[in-house]
Amino acid sequence: MKCSAWGGLLARALASVVVVSSLGGCLSGNDPDPQLANTETGLVRGAETSTGYKFLGIPYAAPPVGAQRWKAPAAAATWAGERDATKFGNHCPQGATFYGTASNTEDCLYLNVYRPKGDGPFPVVVWIHGGAFFLGESDGYDPSRLVAKGTVVVTLNYRLGVLGFLAHPALSAEQGGASGNYGLMDQQAALRWVKANIANFGGNPGNVTIAGQSAGGFSVMSHMVSPGSAGLFHKAIIQSGAYPFAMGQDTLAQAQAKGSNVAKAAGCTDQSLACLRAAPLASVLAGQAAVYPQGLAPHVDTKVLPMDAKKALTDGTYNKVPVMTGSTHDEWRLFVGQTELLTGAPLTAATYVPGIVAALSFPTEVATQMATGVYPLSAYPSASLALGAMGTDVVFACSGRQAARLLAARGTVYTYEFADGTAPQFLPGTLSFPSGASHNSELQYLVTTRTTLSAAQQALSDTMVGYWTEFARSGNPNAAGTSTWPAYTAAGDQYLSLAPGAVAVTTKFAADHKCAIWTPSP
Repeated sequence: MKCSAWGGLLARALASVVVVSSLGGCLSGNDPDPQLANTETGLVRGAETSTGYKFLGIPYAAPPVGAQRWKAPAAAATWAGERDATKFGNHCPQGATFYGTASNTEDCLYLNVYRPKGDGPFPVVVWIHGGAFFLGESDGYDPSRLVAKGTVVVTLNYRLGVLGFLAHPALSAEQGGASGNYGLMDQQAALRWVKANIANFGGNPGNVTIAGQSAGGFSVMSHMVSPGSAGLFHKAIIQSGAYPFAMGQDTLAQAQAKGSNVAKAAGCTDQSLACLRAAPLASVLAGQAAVYPQGLAPHVDTKVLPMDAKKALTDGTYNKVPVMTGSTHDEWRLFVGQTELLTGAPLTAATYVPGIVAALSFPTEVATQMATGVYPLSAYPSASLALGAMGTDVVFACSGRQAARLLAARGTVYTYEFADGTAPQFLPGTLSFPSGASHNSELQYLVTTRTTLSAAQQALSDTMVGYWTEFARSGNPNAAGTSTWPAYTAAGDQYLSLAPGAVAVTTKFAADHKCAIWTPSP
């Protein structure tokens, strides 16, 4: 950070001996302390890393507790002196699962900044975590690989589950006729924080890419739709994030009806806001489990999201920026494996059709047609792999392709498929089938380092990090020394297949995933 950045701080700095001493280097003309950064709410002291510096647990909004529960995020409080930014802040309430650790505090609106060494300005990637909008946290992502390529990375927590997305008639009456999507409002507050503060961390506020996977990917798409996100980002990366195209998004009326059921399950039979805001966290989460056992998605609330994503992309009423989007070749195997580990029972020929019904909510007759016609057991080594292929195609692959085709009609899009069938298994435990390139598996090549990659996989990781960071820098992933990645067109239908030693353009994506069945148009 340059000394000139401190100009507006002097009045506040002079009120604190600690702050004045920390500014000594700047005031005397010496190099500033790279582990100290300024924000609108106060100074933060981070720590050095192997690739730069990290600043953890910075509050970007006030704790959404008490009367602030189920309201738009409020401004964070200021502080005097230096705030310790070497530890993660709390993450948002959830139980312990394969995808995150338990948390029982609603004081969770914190973000983390990772920056390279040097002055910058560097391109900025704001990473939004996944977890079906009711699981996950910012702590689980190590962006060192991206930072090492000259990118500032911001990770953040946002309100999850019904605490982040509850719609309710009483809330709508209080809030001008609409309610819910507070988690998306949190993300917008974090993006506003980035716009106002990231220059002090070496980032370029005029070159911000929002990126995310799964629910994080759909969050990115939601910001492309939301009027309140306009101007807060300049590029978008959507990883496995178009699944609501297949599953749908609730209207406000539908979401409010479910919210009333949550209130009842939480013990608020009178449906009052006083009861809802005073309800113990355990009761709120119990209501969530009763109504949304598999998670939820942002609903059309008429304000944050004036329409569903599919309609917005179809009509062209969205924030148009360059987009990178894609999925993994075997997405649904993660969920088949999750069920197997939780039940202890691998899918069999006898349980194949019931498994389809349970996993994809198909009517029994449709599930039977799929099991005997399009995805017959004779075509797969096991029932688990057959269901994995079906879920991948209908929920992720073909929905993602449909989104890409709509986006390409009005802007620049780059599409990929992560296809390393030998990727390290994400789930803990032994499965009866290979997990392949399952949902989440590409994250191990980009923003986590908890698994060991082979030399060929590490080379693929290096290639992917190069594409991702070049896209964040310029809006075009192509750089010297990489395989050419053409922009997507509906006519060409070209994807970049990402596999160890086999990064190449393919036109077989639609046929491989039977998209003519699942998304016959566009």
